[in-house]
Amino acid sequence: MTATLRQTATTVANAMIEGASMASALTGGAAGAYLGYQLTPATWTDGIRILLAGAVAVVGAVAIDGLAELALTPLRRLMRDRSPLSSTRRSAPAPAATLDAALAQVVTATEEDAARRAANASHRVDDGDNFLNDASRWRGYEDGEATFYLAPGVVLHHRAERSEYKHHFTLLTGDGEEPVVITGMEQIRHHVAARAAGLPAVPATVATEAGDEHTDSITELDNDMKVVFEV
Repeated sequence: MTATLRQTATTVANAMIEGASMASALTGGAAGAYLGYQLTPATWTDGIRILLAGAVAVVGAVAIDGLAELALTPLRRLMRDRSPLSSTRRSAPAPAATLDAALAQVVTATEEDAARRAANASHRVDDGDNFLNDASRWRGYEDGEATFYLAPGVVLHHRAERSEYKHHFTLLTGDGEEPVVITGMEQIRHHVAARAAGLPAVPATVATEAGDEHTDSITELDNDMKVVFEV
């Protein structure tokens, strides 16, 4: 499939998704209005029945649209992940004339792949999918790992285990602190907020004896920050 056809297909798919979302809201609103009007006692005035029907229509529209979003949200994310590829994908470089030139091409491709892979996997941390999903802000490396610059001395690191389809996000700092396993944006927010307040960021996670589970201690950091802000 050519880039033009792929982009056209993506556009049509996005339009169908948004159409389905609108149709679900309209269907829920219409059904709510009908039921709200029909189920009210006939002895009530038309004005009151219409007001109640309108209220039920709003509730029905929100409820049906919310149920539809459970299925449409993953589709939107899939289309959003594919859209940049069709619009920003470059042509492959010309075949290299020497091994050194070939190595340089492969290194560049490996770094770009690492950055893209980190951005695509970022939804495991960023459910909003609108901050860490920018591949241009990720710096890929030859070993397949990547980093996302957050602030001076604060960097988010990504490492993938391809054989097991696992993605590891770790917060690295320049203060000699232990790396922190990141599973959500709230942990990143706490560390950046601590530095903005002039506080040392205590580890947001503590490894268990098993070594593969982590327990948040964000409350401790919150309490320290509250003391500073209240002074």
